[in-house]
Formats: sequence, C-alpha cells, structure tokens
Amino acid sequence: LTKDYKNDDASLQLMLEDGTLDPKTKNLPYLRNPDILVGENDLTALSYLHEPAVLHNLKVRFIDSKLIYTYCGIVLVAINPYETLPIYGTDIINAYSGQNMGDMDPHIFAVAEEAYKQMARDERNQSIIVSGESGAGKTVSAKYAMRYFATVSGSASEANVEEKVLASNPIMEAIGNAKTTRNDNSSRFGKYIEIGFDNRYRIIGANMRTYLLEKSRVVFQADEERNYHIFYQLCASANQPEFKNLRLSTANDFLYTRQGRSPVIEGVDDAKELRTTRHAFTLLGINESYQIGLFQVLAAILHLGNVEIKDRDSDSSLIAPKNRHLTAFCELVGVTYQDMSQWLCHRKLKTATETYIKPLPRLQATNARDALSKHIYAKLFNWIVEHVNKALVTNVKQHSFIGVLDIYGFETFEINSFEQFCINYANEKLQQQFNMHVFKLEQEEYMKEQIPWTLIDFYDNQPCINLIEAKMGILDLLDEECKMPKGSDDSWAQKLYNTHLKTCSLFEKPRMSNRAFIIQHFADKVEYQCEGFLEKNKDTVNEEQIHVLKASKFDLLVELFQDEEKATTPTGQVPGTGGRTRLSIKPDKGRDTSSKEHKKTVGCQFRNSLQMLMETLNATTPHYVRCIKPNDFKLAFSFDPKRAVQQLRACGVLETIRISAAGFPSRWTYQEFFSRYRVLMKQKDVLPDKKLTCKNVLEKLVQDQDKYQFGKTKIFFRAGQVAYLEKLRADKLRAACIRIQKTIRCWLARKKYLRQRSAAITIQRFTRGYQARCLAKFMRRTQAATVIQKYQRMCVERKRYRQKQAAALAMQTILRAYMARQKYQALLREHKAVIIQKHVRGWLARCWYKRCLEAIVYLQCCIRRMRAKRELKKLKIEARSVEHFKKLNKGMENKIMQLQRKIDEQNKDNRVVNERLVSLESSYASESERMRGELGRLRGVEEDAKNKTNQVSSLLEELEKLRKELSVTQQEKKTIEDWAQKYRDEMEKMVSELKDQNGLLKKEKDDLNRMIQEQSQQMTEKMTRAIAQETQQLETDLNEERSRYQNLLTEHLRLEEKYDDLKEELNVSKPGHRRTDSTHSSNESEYTYNSEYAELEDGSRVGEDVTRGMDTSLTLKLQKRVTELEQEKQSLRNELENREEQFQRARARVDRPDQKARGAELEYESLKRQELESENKKLRHDLAEMRQSLLGGAAAGAGAPGSPAYKVLLDQLNASCEELEVRKEEVLILRSQLVSQKEALHHKETMTEPSVFAQDVNKLKDADELKQAYVGLKDTNRLLEQQLQAQRRTYDSEVESLRGELQNVKEENNRQQQLLAQNLQLPPEARIEASLQHEITRLTNENLDLMEQLEKQDRTIRKLKKQLKVYSKRIGEMGAGQAEGQTSPGQMVEEPIHPVNIPRREKDFQGMLEYKKEDEMKLVKNLILELKPRGVAVNLIPGLPAYILFMCLRHADYVNDDQKVRTLLTSTINSIKKILKKRGDDFETVSFWLANTCRFLHCLKQYSGDEGFMKHNTSRQNEHCLSNFDLAEYRQVISDLAIQIYQQLVKCMENILQPMIVSGMLEHETIQGVSGVKPTGLRKRTSSIADEGTYTLDSILRQLSAFHSTMCQHGTDPELIKQVVKQLFYIIGAVTLNNLLLRKDMCSWSKGMQIRYNVSQLEEWLRDKGLMNCGAKETLEPLIQAAQLLQVKKKNEEDAEAICSMCHALTTAQIVKVLNLYTPVNEFEERVSVAFIRTIQTRLRDRSESPQLLMDTKMIYPVTFPFSPSSLALETIQIPTSLNLSFLTRV
Repeated sequence: LTKDYKNDDASLQLMLEDGTLDPKTKNLPYLRNPDILVGENDLTALSYLHEPAVLHNLKVRFIDSKLIYTYCGIVLVAINPYETLPIYGTDIINAYSGQNMGDMDPHIFAVAEEAYKQMARDERNQSIIVSGESGAGKTVSAKYAMRYFATVSGSASEANVEEKVLASNPIMEAIGNAKTTRNDNSSRFGKYIEIGFDNRYRIIGANMRTYLLEKSRVVFQADEERNYHIFYQLCASANQPEFKNLRLSTANDFLYTRQGRSPVIEGVDDAKELRTTRHAFTLLGINESYQIGLFQVLAAILHLGNVEIKDRDSDSSLIAPKNRHLTAFCELVGVTYQDMSQWLCHRKLKTATETYIKPLPRLQATNARDALSKHIYAKLFNWIVEHVNKALVTNVKQHSFIGVLDIYGFETFEINSFEQFCINYANEKLQQQFNMHVFKLEQEEYMKEQIPWTLIDFYDNQPCINLIEAKMGILDLLDEECKMPKGSDDSWAQKLYNTHLKTCSLFEKPRMSNRAFIIQHFADKVEYQCEGFLEKNKDTVNEEQIHVLKASKFDLLVELFQDEEKATTPTGQVPGTGGRTRLSIKPDKGRDTSSKEHKKTVGCQFRNSLQMLMETLNATTPHYVRCIKPNDFKLAFSFDPKRAVQQLRACGVLETIRISAAGFPSRWTYQEFFSRYRVLMKQKDVLPDKKLTCKNVLEKLVQDQDKYQFGKTKIFFRAGQVAYLEKLRADKLRAACIRIQKTIRCWLARKKYLRQRSAAITIQRFTRGYQARCLAKFMRRTQAATVIQKYQRMCVERKRYRQKQAAALAMQTILRAYMARQKYQALLREHKAVIIQKHVRGWLARCWYKRCLEAIVYLQCCIRRMRAKRELKKLKIEARSVEHFKKLNKGMENKIMQLQRKIDEQNKDNRVVNERLVSLESSYASESERMRGELGRLRGVEEDAKNKTNQVSSLLEELEKLRKELSVTQQEKKTIEDWAQKYRDEMEKMVSELKDQNGLLKKEKDDLNRMIQEQSQQMTEKMTRAIAQETQQLETDLNEERSRYQNLLTEHLRLEEKYDDLKEELNVSKPGHRRTDSTHSSNESEYTYNSEYAELEDGSRVGEDVTRGMDTSLTLKLQKRVTELEQEKQSLRNELENREEQFQRARARVDRPDQKARGAELEYESLKRQELESENKKLRHDLAEMRQSLLGGAAAGAGAPGSPAYKVLLDQLNASCEELEVRKEEVLILRSQLVSQKEALHHKETMTEPSVFAQDVNKLKDADELKQAYVGLKDTNRLLEQQLQAQRRTYDSEVESLRGELQNVKEENNRQQQLLAQNLQLPPEARIEASLQHEITRLTNENLDLMEQLEKQDRTIRKLKKQLKVYSKRIGEMGAGQAEGQTSPGQMVEEPIHPVNIPRREKDFQGMLEYKKEDEMKLVKNLILELKPRGVAVNLIPGLPAYILFMCLRHADYVNDDQKVRTLLTSTINSIKKILKKRGDDFETVSFWLANTCRFLHCLKQYSGDEGFMKHNTSRQNEHCLSNFDLAEYRQVISDLAIQIYQQLVKCMENILQPMIVSGMLEHETIQGVSGVKPTGLRKRTSSIADEGTYTLDSILRQLSAFHSTMCQHGTDPELIKQVVKQLFYIIGAVTLNNLLLRKDMCSWSKGMQIRYNVSQLEEWLRDKGLMNCGAKETLEPLIQAAQLLQVKKKNEEDAEAICSMCHALTTAQIVKVLNLYTPVNEFEERVSVAFIRTIQTRLRDRSESPQLLMDTKMIYPVTFPFSPSSLALETIQIPTSLNLSFLTRV
C-alpha cells in the first residue's frame, strides 16, 4: 500500500515489489507478509497464509539460507538439496536430544525427538509418515530418523540391535531401490518399519512390512533407468574368485540390465556397494553360504533373461539346444535342461476329463519367461525381508514402538498404469487420515483455549476412496473381470464407463480414448490407461515351471517355493513379517490348488494390507514429513516454484495452510504479545495483570471484535491482523526514531555552535596573548643588550690585563730556566768524567788478571797430561795380566757370599719367628712342625740358589746384549733427533710462509666471521623458532595423550559400572546366590568392592583373602601406555637437547680459541701431568717401603696394632685416601678442560663426561671420615688375617713379580719409545696434547677402579646409615614410651597441676595412627562410606580424611607390614569408588572426595622421600617420610582415581548447569526491552514440555558461586579449581553457541548484544573470584566472536575482511551458518545478502580446519594435578569424636 486506505476512498493505491501494477486488472495481488516474517521456521507463523507467501518463504529459506527443513504446523517440509550437508552428525543428534521441538530449528531429528518423547510421556505408540515423489528424499529422511533412534536410545542388550536396524538399510536399498529418471536411488516399494522399545525406552528390535514391489522393473527398464542395484553390484564384482562360477560379465551383456542404456551411476562404486551389502548380510546373521546362494539365484535371473526363444511356426516356439545362458541357469538353480526348455515353450491345460500340453508362440513364451523371472525375484525379495525380520526380532517384551513409514507419494506420468493407480489409491487413504488428524488438532486447540468455533469446511476425499474400494468400485470390477474366462481390458473399461460415468463426478472418460479413464484425486486429475490392468492384477505364472523349480537340487530355491499355495498366488505385496500382513489362504481340499477362484488378486491383497496399515496408523500418534523435490534436473539448491507447488498440493501441505487460515492462524501468548507490542501501550495502560492489559490495548487497536479471540493462555488472530499490528508497531517505532533523530540533530547543532563559540574565544585569547608576549620579548631584548654590552667591555679590559701579566711571567720563566740549565750542564760533565776514569781502571785490572790465569791453567794442563800418560801405560800392563781376572772373580765370590749371608740371616729370622710363635700359643704346635718342614724345603731352595749362581754368566751375557741394544737405540735416537732438527727447520720455514698467508687470510677471516655471525644469528633465530614449535607440538601431543588416556579411564569406568549393574541384576535375579564368580577379570578383582559391609563382616575371612589378592596389575597395564608415551616424550626431549648441543658445537667451530691461550692451557696441563707422574712415583716408593717393612718384620706380632708394620700401613693408607681425594678432583678438572679443549679443536671425543664422577664425588664428601675409617680398618684386618697364609707364597711370588716387573719395564720402555717416535712426527702442540692425553688416560684408568670400589662401599655405607637411623629412632621411641608409660593419659587430663606434660607428649607424637587389622573395615566404613561431606566441610579442617588415612598408612609402613599397606590402599580406593557410585549425582560428595583424593595423593608424594617433593618440607616433616615402601605405583592408581572423580564431578556439574545455560544465556532478556519477541508458529505451542522460563543469568552465576565456595570449603587445590572453572566455562560457551547455530530466532543484532552482556557478567565473576588467568575466558572466545558477528556491519568487502580477521576462533561452517541464520527482528535491520556470504566463503577457503559445525560439548580438557605440599604438621592433627574413630591409637 502506497497510501493508507480510508472508508470513503474509492480505490486502493498499490505497488508490487517490481514496481509495476496493471491499473486495469480487477484481481488484487496477494498481500505480502512483513519483512521480519520472511524466512520463518514455521509457515503457520506467517500473517498472510496463501500459496505465494508459502512458496516465497520456502524459497528464501532454501536458496538464501540453505535451510532444507521448514515446519508447516504439524508437518515437516523437507526439500531435497541434492547435495551432502553436514547436519546429520552425532553432534547434531546430541544437540537435538532432549530439546523441545519449537526451540530448535526445523529438522528431521526434531520430529524424531518429538516422537520419542511423546512415546515415553504419553505411553502411546508413534508413527512417522514420510511421503513424497520419487527423488524427493523419502528414503534418506527415514534412514536419518532411524539413525536418530539408534543413537539416542541405545540398545537394551549386548547384541547391538541398533546397528542391525541400520544395517537393514543397505540390504533393502540393494534389492528394492533402482535408478529412475527422477532419482538415482529410488525406492520401488513401500515399507513400514516398527522399531520396538522396552520399558526403559531402549531399542530391542524391529519389524519391517513392505508394500507393492515393482516387479516389472526386473524385466524392463525405460531409457536412462536401471534395474535393481543388486544386479549391477554383482556384475561389477564378477571378477571376484567366489563369483567365478556365476558366469557373470558386465551389465551390458545381459538383457535385464542393459535396456535403460545407463548401467553406471555417477559417483557410485557398485563393487564397493556390494561389499557394504555383504557386510550388512553378515551383521544380520545371514552367513556366507546363504549369501552365495542368493547371488546364485540373482545370477540365474540374469541368465534366464538372456535365453533366446525362437519361432518354430506361428503358433509355437523353441529354444536352441545347448543354449549357453539356459545351461548356466539350470546349473545355478539345480534343474534339468530338458524340463526347463520344455516348459518355457509349452503350457499345460486342464479340463474336467483331460490334460493338454499346448505350445506357446514366441511372444507368449517370452512373457512367460519374464513372468518366471519376476516371480523368482519376488520370492527372493520376500525371503530376504523375512530373514531380516528374524534377525531383528528379540525375546525381550516390547513395551512400545515407533513406526517409520517410507511410502511413495502421489504420482502422475504421461502413461499411468496399474502401479500408479495403486500408489495414488494409497495416498488418498493417507491424505484422508492426515486431514482428519489436522482437523482434530485444530479442534482440540480451540477447545483447550475455550474459543467458540464453527465447523471448518475442508476437502474430504472419501468419495474418491469410495470410487476405488467400495462395492462395485474400480477394484471390485477389476477383480470380477479377472475371474471372467474371456475378460479383457476393453470389456473392463466399458463396465467402468457404464457404472460410474454418470453416477460419480470424480470419474471421467477421455474424449479421444475408449481404453482409459480419469479420476479426480485430491491432488490432481490423473488419466489411467487400461491396457495391462488385468494381467498385472492377476500376476499369473506357469505352474509347470514352478514344479520344475521345486524339484531343484538347490536347497535355497526349494526353500523359496516350499509353500505351494504361495508359489502360485498372484502377489504384489511382500508376505508379512510378524504375522500381521502375511496372507495365507488355505485351498479347498476338494478342488485344485491352482484354481483361479481361490487366488487373491494383487489389488485385493494391496487393499487389505493398506487397510491394516491405516488401522496401525490410527492406533498411533502420527508425525508427518513431506519431502519436496525442488527441480527435475537434480541440481543442487535450485528451486522450481511450479514443481514445488504441485508437490505441496499433492502432499497436503497447502491444505494444512488452508485449514489454519480458515480460523485463527496467528496465536500469541499474553506474555509474547505484551513483550512485542509494549511500544504501542501507554504507561497508564500497563496493569499488573498482563492478560487484562492485552485485552484493553487490543480493543483500542483493532475495532473489529471478529478479528481476534481471547483464549485462556493465548490470543487468536485472523489472517492479516499480525501484519496490521506490525505496521502499527513499525509506525510507532518510526515516529520514535524521527523524534530521536530530531533531538540528536538539535543536540549536534547546538554542540557544533558551542564548539565554534569556544573556538572563537580561544582564538581571541591566543591572539592577545601573542601580542603581550611580543611586547615582553622586546623589553627583555633591550635589557639583555645592555647587560651584554656591560659584560663585553669588562671582558675586553680583563683580557688586556691578563695578556700583560702573562708576558711578564713568560720572560721571568725563560730567564730562570736558562740559568738552571747552565748549572745542570756543569754538574753533568763532572759526573761523566768520574765514571770514565772508573771503567778504564777496571778494564786494565781485568786484563792483567786474565793473562795470569791463562798462564797458570796452561801449566796445570801440561803436568796433568804427563801424569795421565804414565797411568795409562801402567793400566795397559795390568790389563794384560791374570791377576785382573782374579780380582773380578773375587768380586763375584764376594757377591755370592753376600747372597749366602743374606740367606743365613733370613733363616735365622725364620727360626726366631718360629720360636716366638711357639712361646705365644701352644695351639700352634702343629703349625710349627709344618713350618719346620718348610724350612727344610727352604734349605733345599738354598742349594738351588747356589746352583743358580752359575746362571750369573748367562745374565751377564744378557746384560751385554742390552748394552748393545742401548747403543743402537742411542744411535737411532741421534738419527731421529737429526731428522727432528731438520723437520723443525722445515717447519719454521713453513711457519714463516704460513704467517705470510695468515696476513692475507685475516681479512677473509674477518669477512667470514661477520658472515658467520650473521648466519649464526639467523640460525639461532631459526633454531629458537623451531624449538618453540617443537615444544608446542610436544605439549600438544602430551595433552592429546593425556586426553586419550583419560578417555580410556572414562571408558574403563563405564565398563566397570556396566559390569556392576549386570552383577546387581544377576544378584536380584538370584537372591540367594552371593558367591563371587571365579571368572572375574583382573579389572573386577582390582577395583570392585566385594559386597556390602554386612556381608564382609559375615565372611571376614573370605573378604580378607579376596582383599589380600587384590593388586594393581590392571591399572599398571593401563599405565604402561602412558609410560611408553613418557619415554617417547623423554626421547624427543633428548633429541632436542642433542640438536641444541650440535648447534652449540657449530657455534664453537666458528669461534676458535686463540692459539696463545691454547698453548698456555697445554703447558698448564703438561705441568699437571708431570706433577701427577711424580706423585705416582712417590706412591710406588711408599708401596715398596711398606712391602719391605712387612717383609722385614715377618713375625707373629708384626701385624698387630702398634707394631711398625701396622703403623706404616695405617699412616700410608690415610695419606693415600687424602691424596686420592685431591687427585680425583684434579683429574676431573683436567678431564673437563681437555673435553672443552677438544671440542674447540674439533677432535673426536675420547673421554666420558665428567658429570657422573662429579656427582659421585659430591656423594662421597658427605661421609669421608666414616668411609676412610671403614676402608682402612677393612684393609688392615684383611692384611693381618692373610699374613700367615701368605708367608709361604711370598718367596715364590717375589721372584715371579720381579721378573714381571722387569718385563713390564721392557714393555713400558718399548711403548715409550713408540710414543716418542710418534710424538716426534707430530707438531709440537699436538705432541704435547697427545702425551698429556695418554698420561691422563692412564691415570684416569687407575683411578676409575678405585672409584668403583668407593662407590660400592658408599652404597653400603648409605644403607647402613639408613638402618642406623631407623634403629636410633626405635630406641628413642622405646625410651620415650617407657617414660610416658609411667603416667596414664587419664591422669594427664584430670590433673590441672601438670599442664606442661601435654605439649611434651604432643611434641613426642610421631604423626602416625595405629589400628588393628580387624578394624580396617570399620575405619573405611566410618571415614568414607558413612561420612557426611557437609558436616566435615563446615566443622573440620579440609582434607582431614586424607590426613587420617595417610597417618594410618604411615604406621603400616613404619612396622614394615606389606599386607597391611596393600589392603588399606585397596580398601580405600574401592570404598571411594563405591561411595561415588552410590552418591555420584551429589555434587558435594564428588567435590569432597576429589579434594581428599588429591590431598591423599599429595601426601604420598610429599612424604615419599624423593628429593623433588621434599623441597618445601620442614625438618620435622622430612622425619615423617615413608621408610620401607615405595608407593609410586599406587600413586599412579590414585592419580587415575582422581581423574575419574574429576570427570564425574564435571559431569555432575554439567547436569546441574545444562538446564540453565540456554535459558540464562540466550532466552532470558538480561537487558530488558532490547530484543523483541517475534511471531511464533504452531510448533512453539505444541512442544512436548512447556517452557520453564525460570532460569536467568543470575541463576548461572549463583550456581557457579555455589560450586566455587563448596570446592574452596572442601580444600580443593586452587589449580584444580581453575581447571574445573575452565571446563565449566567451555561447557557454557559450547552449549550456548550450539543452540545459537541451531536456532534462527536467536540470530539477531539484539541477541548479540544480550550475549555480549552476559559474557561480560561471566568475566566479572571470574575477576571477582581471582580466576582471570585460568584460561576460562579463552574458552568463551567462539561465543564472543559469534555475538560480535551478529552485530558487525555485513555489506561490503571491507566488512568481509574485518569479519575474517575477527572470527578466528570460529570455523568457516559456523561463520556461514550464523550469517545464513541472521534474521532481522525489526524492519530497520537488513538481511545478509547471498553475495556477501559467498564472499566470506571465498576468503575463508584456505583455512585448514575441521568441517564440524557444532562444538563438542562432551569434550573434557585433560586434567593435571600439580604437586601442592601441605604445611600442616601431622603431629598436630586432632581426630574429633564425631568421626567415631576411637579405635585409632596415636603413635
């Protein structure tokens, strides 16, 4: 309307959307709905209900918003998108589960949820009726509905019935679906699936009924169509080994699969589909042999179609002998070739007296062959359906069911035959049921609201149904004609004309045909061709062919035809399942079973089964899904309005609209009306009673009382009234906007004027200020000039004076200096003359002395030369004489005598030793006799020694040889030294050359250094980034592994609970049976508590045995994976460290150390080597001295304490130990320096890292004194004990040791010579380094042996010290216990005179609690099972149960009772699990035990004795550490238990918060008046549960505060509280965002503002609680960005860029979904254009992210338990009497 209409106006001024209007037209166009109603979820919410409005709304939703589902009252309209959409995942199912139907966007899942809830609420069976044209998506919709039931309800048994129900789909699609011109997967049969549920509404089974299989498709297909999928799947898999005997080839080789000339469907792999079909067969229990049999029958049908029948003459036909395909058919079905070829070309005729065999013409024979093929396929189809139903049947009693009807919609083609007639007949029946149900709902709604209503006239199609099925109707006449001997299609048509043409207005005759008729159906007129009606209705088959097949050797084929009556029954309907539709007609025994009078026709059976279906539907609550085909070309998201409106009419959607529009289609609750139209009310109109307010306002706004009615809870409006109210509201808002604009513009103009006035005043002020500043500046300059002149004149005068003064001083200085220099020159000349005289006199004296000395020396030389010549002459004479040799021999004799004397002395010493031994102890007599025998033997040794003197000559010869070798060696050495000198000269020359080159290379070196520095910097940055990325990746992997591990724990807990439930059910079913099954898994033996404590007390011994047998084996198995992952993580970290080390080495190669510094270090190390060598020699000398001392004092008392040998040994041992410590440190320092030097010089590492030895040294320093004393005492005792035994071996070993030492010296000499030769070949620096390395290696090897011994001894000492500490504690406690035993505790309490004894006793308390084994069950019962968390949290210290349990555990550890420790821990774990299972829904209980479990875990760590956990302990707490048991494995078990409790806590909190989130975050108006309520449709009022509307944002905040305060009271760790809050905020954000993505009515600008305000309130709560840094705010980022997306501008490219950069936490699918759902609430808002959405999609195309639309609300962040030590001292803990733990004794 371009102008408001008034009563006196003669015309209306209208304008169409395209801006045109024909003024001559008399028909007014349809009124358009307000813009805010366009795109509504429910068509009944539209103000104007007519076909253009409905089509436009569907088009906007389908094309612009990509929404395929729309409500139309009680009907769900589903438009086929011809594209796979991501809206059917498990996350979507979970989002719709439990939701009200009107709260979420339209979806097939919403209909399924509504049916499921009504079944549970009303205890009434439900039906979902899915209808539509071929290709509209009926099968897919039914499939998704069944998937929803299977996912939501689960299964009541372990047989996975829901999987079997879903597995029936691929089987039925393979054998009942085919490609048509309209649909690639068209269902060619109707089916009704009843999904059965038990009393807990879990799936227990299913039952399938089928209708009117299109058998003609088996033998004929039109162009661009295919046969059933199963045939093409077999042909595509013909090359499989198991299908070789089927003799199949491609689909083009068989007549039955090539007629449509389209054997392939684009995008479908038939071979893969066959694998899916076979898997489904297997899942449903049809084994491999049956499957091969089915495929044999199907292959036989294909071969039968290729059997060629030829004409013999005009009345007969034949099959060529040995026909290849007929042979294959006979072999596959197990019949004889002769019989089959005979009855394919002949038939048997029976009369009353005779039987004739009549040949068939080729055409009739071909039709008989095709009829047999159709019949075999129908039988096979029935058999498969029957076995599928058997697989889906269950023994559990069915409580209720939901039926899903997937049936063909109304069909009309150019040529319509018997199949279309039956389909349209079924749709007439369904439409009648639909109309009655819609009318009934309307009537109930009016009666419920107490609205006066009149009878609404709606289309009743009962006359059309009577025309078809009534007496003398079309079906009756058809059956009667089939019974006639000479009945034909023409005669039947004439009967139809004669009977109905004049009596029924719905029946017509075509003008140009006498073999067709027209029926006026509810959707359209359809012309049917009579040709083929009789044949299809009779559905005859040659009985002799059936008899041949019955005689088959193939068992499966015989099973198909085992019922003879059924084999010849002309059926087009699948015999039943579950006994409901199975039609078993018993023949009269007196007549032939094949008599035609007793056969039911196809039409009759279809009518009966349809009647049974209608009875079933009428007994259930129906839900309607109407599938619409948007176009005939299968184009994705392409909408053809003409085709759409045809289908809307055909499926009854527009009839629903018409019925709604005839009454009061628009319905508002009083609250909705008040919220929406509050702007139309004045303040005085608003009354406390909202209903009265709405009545008063509406009477003023709408004058006509007939335009609305007031119900009990709603206001009912006629069509168009909502649009009128919206116009009034828009006008009011527009006027308000104009007033606001006027006010704002006035304010802006005044503000501009004031700003200009202020600017003018400011300019004036600044101008005047500038002038004043100029005047002041002039005056300052004048004054400054005067001052400058004054100071300038003063400077000139001062300068002149200073010049004169300086000149006078300069003259005086020069004169005085000249006089001083003259005086100095004179003194200098005198001094130098004296020095010259002194030196000349000295030189003269020295010359005289030298001459005298030379003369004296020369004289002495002459005299000595003369005497030497005389002596030489005398020696030569003596050398020739015999006496010289005698002297030499005399020298040898002297040596021999000395040796003999030494032997005599030793013999004498031995006798003295023997005498002393005899005098000391008489018990050694026998030993003395033995020693005398030894002395006799030693005398023999003496004789041997005398004989060995003869060997001296040989030794002398050997010595001579050595001397010769020494001379040769000296010559070689001299040669080597000469060579070395020559080499040194060459090296010096080379060095000089290298120095020259070095000068040239320095510049290059500098350049290279600069480049290397740049590269190293780049490499450092690169490595830093790589390390950061790798670290982040490692952290991500660790979190994923944690999450995976915790999910495994959750699954383990779920299976455990399931096992417990089954066990309880078993116990309930067998009340007298209490014995535990011996086949329980380790899982049960570990975690499951045996029974109630009453049972434990009755059978305590059995309970103890079971508890004793419990261990943590299964948990350790579960931990194995985590351990492997930790090891993998450690290996990755080691690899990272290796890379860093390589990087450091690379940098070290760049920064070479200075040569001089390196030389100094080498020199220092050489000095240290020499020092170590000298110390080694000293040690050898001390060893030799000790040996001599022991040999010299080899008596019985030589080794006693106080003897010289003992003192020497002890002194040297102490000195050696001290020296060893010093040398060890020096060797370690040298090794570290050598390693660093070798890294700098790029040599290979030949030594181990010194860190190990440094650690060992640190360990050794703690116990030096005890260690040294222990080692010395041990060595001394060993020497003293072995003296007597080693005495006899001393003499033999001495000679051998000397020889060994000599040999070692030789080898050492040779090795030193080799090293010397090698070193001489090396450069000087390398020579020094090699020698140093060799010496240090040798010394290191020597010291390593000593260190190994010391480490072994150190471990022993530490063990002994630990035991000593334990024993000392026990001794101290025993003493304290004796002291305390003198006074009873009762006296201490009663006597107030001795209060000082109480703290003394507490001071002695060790923080342990003792209990008896029989009290363990009582402890667990009182402390865990019967403890009330609320009282403990309020009255006692946090974590008290954990402290008490740990103190009991400490005592069990203290007394070293392994069994007690194990049973206590196991009982504790099982009891906590039991109480959580019993009260797992109670938040306080779960929170309380989470806090105590974590505290118990922290106590196990804090007092474990590990240094990492003892850093924050006090000395007293360190004394309380566990001493005997390592409970690391139990710590992991308790950690797993804490993870399970945490997950249960999150689940419990989620269950509490879940109902509040959507209402508080989305629906409740936190900011009143911002968002207006839009008109809603029928769905909002017919939802299963009425809206609560009680939860607000304050409810959520209060609940969060309650959670937080409770956890704080329970003493939960702050870090754990942060993780819980983060998880809760993630759940809030995910649930809110998911609902936002599935609710079109929530996607508006005002709702975005509400969400942002709510999020800010949540952030404020975090700030108040000090939790801003816990990561909770980041989890709300997707929700924040979604709210911002609703509010930002969405028009041009810049807006698109801003959205892409802003919404980084949202996926592309989520962004596009929000933009598609964006709906203006007011007409001032604008919709998002399709082009803008495409721009967004183009920009976000490169994002790598998951295509998932919804967030995973079940995701739980992996939890960690950071170590939190307690400062509470165990000895100060008091046990309150309220816990009933008086049996515990403080220790």
